[in-house]
Amino acid sequence: MWVWIVLALICIMVVLFSLVNIFFWKKDSDTANEILTDVTDTTDIEEIQDNEQTELVNQPDDSNSDYWYYIKFPLINVDFTELIKKNSDTAGWINVNNTNINYPYVWTTDNEYYLNHSYDKSYNEAGWVFLDYRNNKDLTSKNNILYAHSRLDKTMFGSLSKVLKEEWYTNKDNHIIRLSTEKENTLWQIFSVYKIKEESYYITTDFASDSEYQTFLDTIKGRSLYDFNTSLSVDDKILTLSTCYSDTERTVVHAKLIKRQAR
Repeated sequence: MWVWIVLALICIMVVLFSLVNIFFWKKDSDTANEILTDVTDTTDIEEIQDNEQTELVNQPDDSNSDYWYYIKFPLINVDFTELIKKNSDTAGWINVNNTNINYPYVWTTDNEYYLNHSYDKSYNEAGWVFLDYRNNKDLTSKNNILYAHSRLDKTMFGSLSKVLKEEWYTNKDNHIIRLSTEKENTLWQIFSVYKIKEESYYITTDFASDSEYQTFLDTIKGRSLYDFNTSLSVDDKILTLSTCYSDTERTVVHAKLIKRQAR
Protein backbone atom coordinates (compact mmCIF):
# COMPACT_ATOMS: atom_id res chain seq x y z
CA MET A 1 0.00 0.00 0.00
CA TRP A 2 2.73 2.46 1.06
CA VAL A 3 4.71 1.62 -2.05
CA TRP A 4 1.84 2.72 -4.28
CA ILE A 5 1.36 5.91 -2.28
CA VAL A 6 5.07 6.76 -2.60
CA LEU A 7 5.02 6.03 -6.34
CA ALA A 8 1.92 8.17 -6.79
CA LEU A 9 3.53 11.05 -4.88
CA ILE A 10 6.68 10.76 -7.00
CA CYS A 11 4.60 10.86 -10.19
CA ILE A 12 2.69 13.90 -8.95
CA MET A 13 5.96 15.67 -8.10
CA VAL A 14 7.42 14.88 -11.54
CA VAL A 15 4.31 16.22 -13.26
CA LEU A 16 4.31 19.38 -11.13
CA PHE A 17 8.02 19.92 -11.78
CA SER A 18 7.46 19.53 -15.52
CA LEU A 19 4.53 21.92 -15.51
CA VAL A 20 6.56 24.53 -13.63
CA ASN A 21 9.41 24.19 -16.15
CA ILE A 22 6.99 24.51 -19.07
CA PHE A 23 5.44 27.60 -17.49
CA PHE A 24 8.78 29.36 -17.04
CA TRP A 25 9.99 28.26 -20.52
CA LYS A 26 6.85 29.74 -22.06
CA LYS A 27 7.19 32.90 -19.99
CA ASP A 28 10.80 33.37 -21.13
CA SER A 29 9.85 32.75 -24.76
CA ASP A 30 6.95 35.19 -24.64
CA THR A 31 9.17 37.86 -23.10
CA ALA A 32 11.93 37.29 -25.67
CA ASN A 33 9.39 37.54 -28.51
CA GLU A 34 8.00 40.78 -27.09
CA ILE A 35 11.51 42.22 -26.94
CA LEU A 36 12.24 41.05 -30.48
CA THR A 37 9.02 42.60 -31.78
CA ASP A 38 9.90 45.89 -30.12
CA VAL A 39 13.41 45.76 -31.58
CA THR A 40 12.30 45.01 -35.14
CA ASP A 41 9.46 47.55 -35.04
CA THR A 42 11.82 50.36 -34.05
CA THR A 43 14.79 49.48 -36.29
CA ASP A 44 15.21 50.60 -39.88
CA ILE A 45 16.73 47.88 -42.10
CA GLU A 46 17.26 48.29 -45.82
CA GLU A 47 18.91 46.39 -48.63
CA ILE A 48 21.56 48.45 -50.38
CA GLN A 49 23.34 48.15 -53.68
CA ASP A 50 27.08 48.27 -54.28
CA ASN A 51 28.80 51.65 -54.53
CA GLU A 52 32.30 53.13 -54.55
CA GLN A 53 32.75 51.97 -50.94
CA THR A 54 32.11 48.31 -51.84
CA GLU A 55 35.06 45.93 -51.66
CA LEU A 56 35.03 42.44 -53.15
CA VAL A 57 37.11 40.30 -50.80
CA ASN A 58 39.61 37.65 -51.98
CA GLN A 59 38.27 37.23 -55.48
CA PRO A 60 39.02 33.70 -56.75
CA ASP A 61 40.74 32.98 -60.07
CA ASP A 62 38.17 30.28 -60.85
CA SER A 63 35.43 31.82 -62.98
CA ASN A 64 33.15 28.88 -62.11
CA SER A 65 33.29 29.55 -58.38
CA ASP A 66 29.96 30.22 -56.69
CA TYR A 67 31.63 33.33 -55.31
CA TRP A 68 30.60 35.18 -58.48
CA TYR A 69 26.97 34.19 -57.95
CA TYR A 70 26.77 35.34 -54.34
CA ILE A 71 28.74 38.54 -54.78
CA LYS A 72 25.69 39.98 -56.59
CA PHE A 73 23.48 39.77 -53.49
CA PRO A 74 22.67 43.12 -51.85
CA LEU A 75 24.00 44.00 -48.43
CA ILE A 76 21.80 45.05 -45.52
CA ASN A 77 22.19 48.39 -43.77
CA VAL A 78 20.83 48.76 -40.23
CA ASP A 79 20.21 51.99 -38.34
CA PHE A 80 21.73 51.39 -34.90
CA THR A 81 20.52 54.63 -33.30
CA GLU A 82 17.67 53.12 -31.29
CA LEU A 83 19.44 49.79 -30.78
CA ILE A 84 22.38 51.42 -29.00
CA LYS A 85 19.93 53.32 -26.79
CA LYS A 86 18.24 50.06 -25.85
CA ASN A 87 21.49 48.18 -25.19
CA SER A 88 25.00 49.63 -25.33
CA ASP A 89 26.36 46.08 -25.82
CA THR A 90 24.84 46.00 -29.32
CA ALA A 91 27.57 44.98 -31.78
CA GLY A 92 25.70 44.30 -35.01
CA TRP A 93 22.80 42.68 -36.83
CA ILE A 94 22.72 39.21 -38.38
CA ASN A 95 20.46 37.89 -41.14
CA VAL A 96 20.60 34.26 -42.35
CA ASN A 97 18.58 33.46 -45.46
CA ASN A 98 15.57 31.15 -45.06
CA THR A 99 15.83 30.93 -41.26
CA ASN A 100 14.26 32.97 -38.46
CA ILE A 101 17.65 34.52 -37.70
CA ASN A 102 17.22 38.25 -38.17
CA TYR A 103 18.38 39.84 -34.93
CA PRO A 104 20.73 42.33 -33.37
CA TYR A 105 23.63 40.60 -31.67
CA VAL A 106 25.57 41.74 -28.62
CA TRP A 107 29.11 41.59 -27.29
CA THR A 108 30.39 41.77 -23.72
CA THR A 109 33.30 40.64 -21.56
CA ASP A 110 32.37 36.96 -21.25
CA ASN A 111 30.43 34.15 -22.92
CA GLU A 112 28.11 33.59 -19.97
CA TYR A 113 25.97 36.68 -19.45
CA TYR A 114 23.79 36.43 -22.57
CA LEU A 115 23.18 32.73 -22.09
CA ASN A 116 20.51 33.78 -19.58
CA HIS A 117 19.89 37.45 -20.22
CA SER A 118 17.75 38.96 -22.95
CA TYR A 119 18.47 41.95 -25.14
CA ASP A 120 17.11 44.35 -22.52
CA LYS A 121 19.46 42.70 -19.96
CA SER A 122 16.59 41.19 -17.99
CA TYR A 123 17.15 37.64 -16.71
CA ASN A 124 15.78 35.23 -19.30
CA GLU A 125 16.76 31.62 -19.99
CA ALA A 126 16.09 32.20 -23.70
CA GLY A 127 19.24 34.33 -23.73
CA TRP A 128 20.25 36.30 -26.82
CA VAL A 129 22.59 36.14 -29.82
CA PHE A 130 26.11 37.16 -28.80
CA LEU A 131 29.59 37.49 -30.25
CA ASP A 132 32.43 35.58 -28.59
CA TYR A 133 34.14 37.86 -26.07
CA ARG A 134 37.54 36.87 -27.51
CA ASN A 135 36.59 38.41 -30.85
CA ASN A 136 36.96 42.06 -31.67
CA LYS A 137 33.63 43.89 -31.85
CA ASP A 138 34.59 45.03 -35.36
CA LEU A 139 35.01 41.43 -36.57
CA THR A 140 38.73 41.65 -37.23
CA SER A 141 39.50 38.12 -35.97
CA LYS A 142 40.22 35.29 -38.38
CA ASN A 143 37.34 33.30 -36.84
CA ASN A 144 34.41 35.40 -35.60
CA ILE A 145 31.91 33.36 -33.58
CA LEU A 146 28.25 33.99 -32.81
CA TYR A 147 26.32 31.88 -30.31
CA ALA A 148 22.67 31.55 -29.30
CA HIS A 149 20.36 28.94 -27.79
CA SER A 150 18.46 26.58 -30.07
CA ARG A 151 14.94 27.32 -28.85
CA LEU A 152 12.08 24.91 -29.55
CA ASP A 153 9.93 27.80 -30.78
CA LYS A 154 12.64 28.46 -33.43
CA THR A 155 13.69 31.79 -31.92
CA MET A 156 17.35 32.73 -31.37
CA PHE A 157 19.27 30.01 -33.28
CA GLY A 158 16.39 27.53 -33.03
CA SER A 159 15.96 27.51 -36.83
CA LEU A 160 19.67 27.04 -37.57
CA SER A 161 19.23 23.25 -37.81
CA LYS A 162 17.45 23.88 -41.14
CA VAL A 163 20.87 24.18 -42.75
CA LEU A 164 21.42 20.46 -42.18
CA LYS A 165 18.47 19.52 -44.36
CA GLU A 166 18.94 18.76 -48.04
CA GLU A 167 16.03 20.97 -49.11
CA TRP A 168 17.79 23.94 -47.51
CA TYR A 169 21.06 23.11 -49.24
CA THR A 170 19.51 22.62 -52.68
CA ASN A 171 18.19 26.20 -52.67
CA LYS A 172 21.37 28.01 -53.65
CA ASP A 173 20.07 31.39 -52.50
CA ASN A 174 20.16 30.17 -48.90
CA HIS A 175 23.94 30.03 -48.71
CA ILE A 176 24.67 33.57 -47.54
CA ILE A 177 24.79 35.44 -44.24
CA ARG A 178 24.55 39.20 -44.03
CA LEU A 179 25.84 41.31 -41.16
CA SER A 180 25.59 44.99 -40.45
CA THR A 181 27.63 46.91 -37.88
CA GLU A 182 28.09 50.60 -37.15
CA LYS A 183 31.25 50.62 -39.26
CA GLU A 184 30.47 48.36 -42.21
CA ASN A 185 28.03 46.00 -43.90
CA THR A 186 29.27 42.57 -44.93
CA LEU A 187 28.29 39.52 -46.96
CA TRP A 188 29.49 36.03 -46.04
CA GLN A 189 29.35 32.88 -48.19
CA ILE A 190 28.58 29.63 -46.35
CA PHE A 191 31.11 26.88 -46.99
CA SER A 192 30.44 24.30 -44.27
CA VAL A 193 27.48 23.03 -42.21
CA TYR A 194 27.52 20.09 -39.83
CA LYS A 195 26.63 18.77 -36.40
CA ILE A 196 29.34 17.54 -34.08
CA LYS A 197 29.95 16.40 -30.53
CA GLU A 198 30.62 19.30 -28.20
CA GLU A 199 34.22 20.47 -28.61
CA SER A 200 36.32 23.64 -28.67
CA TYR A 201 38.33 23.21 -31.88
CA TYR A 202 35.90 24.89 -34.25
CA ILE A 203 35.69 27.93 -31.97
CA THR A 204 39.45 28.54 -32.04
CA THR A 205 40.11 32.27 -32.45
CA ASP A 206 43.90 32.52 -32.35
CA PHE A 207 46.33 30.73 -34.64
CA ALA A 208 50.10 30.51 -34.21
CA SER A 209 50.86 30.51 -37.94
CA ASP A 210 49.33 30.59 -41.40
CA SER A 211 49.87 26.85 -41.74
CA GLU A 212 47.94 26.23 -38.52
CA TYR A 213 45.11 28.42 -39.78
CA GLN A 214 45.05 26.67 -43.17
CA THR A 215 44.84 23.30 -41.40
CA PHE A 216 41.93 24.66 -39.39
CA LEU A 217 40.15 25.85 -42.55
CA ASP A 218 40.71 22.54 -44.32
CA THR A 219 39.41 20.63 -41.29
CA ILE A 220 36.18 22.57 -40.82
CA LYS A 221 35.49 22.58 -44.56
CA GLY A 222 36.05 18.81 -44.68
CA ARG A 223 33.43 18.30 -41.97
CA SER A 224 30.62 19.76 -44.07
CA LEU A 225 27.59 17.65 -44.93
CA TYR A 226 27.49 19.31 -48.35
CA ASP A 227 29.87 20.70 -50.95
CA PHE A 228 29.46 24.47 -51.30
CA ASN A 229 31.94 24.91 -54.17
CA THR A 230 34.24 27.27 -52.28
CA SER A 231 37.98 27.63 -51.91
CA LEU A 232 39.67 28.84 -48.74
CA SER A 233 43.01 30.46 -48.03
CA VAL A 234 44.76 32.01 -45.04
CA ASP A 235 43.68 35.41 -46.35
CA ASP A 236 40.03 34.54 -45.68
CA LYS A 237 38.18 35.82 -42.66
CA ILE A 238 35.40 33.52 -41.46
CA LEU A 239 32.18 33.67 -39.48
CA THR A 240 31.06 30.76 -37.30
CA LEU A 241 27.54 30.21 -35.95
CA SER A 242 27.18 27.73 -33.09
CA THR A 243 24.17 26.38 -31.22
CA CYS A 244 23.01 23.22 -29.49
CA TYR A 245 21.69 20.35 -31.59
CA SER A 246 21.23 18.21 -28.47
CA ASP A 247 22.67 18.17 -24.96
CA THR A 248 25.95 16.75 -26.30
CA GLU A 249 25.99 17.93 -29.94
CA ARG A 250 26.33 21.26 -31.70
CA THR A 251 25.00 22.60 -34.99
CA VAL A 252 27.76 24.57 -36.71
CA VAL A 253 27.81 26.88 -39.73
CA HIS A 254 30.92 28.44 -41.25
CA ALA A 255 30.99 31.22 -43.84
CA LYS A 256 33.74 33.33 -45.39
CA LEU A 257 33.73 37.06 -45.99
CA ILE A 258 33.25 37.89 -49.69
CA LYS A 259 32.00 41.49 -49.73
CA ARG A 260 32.18 44.51 -47.45
CA GLN A 261 31.06 48.11 -47.62
CA ALA A 262 32.23 50.83 -45.27
CA ARG A 263 29.53 53.05 -43.80
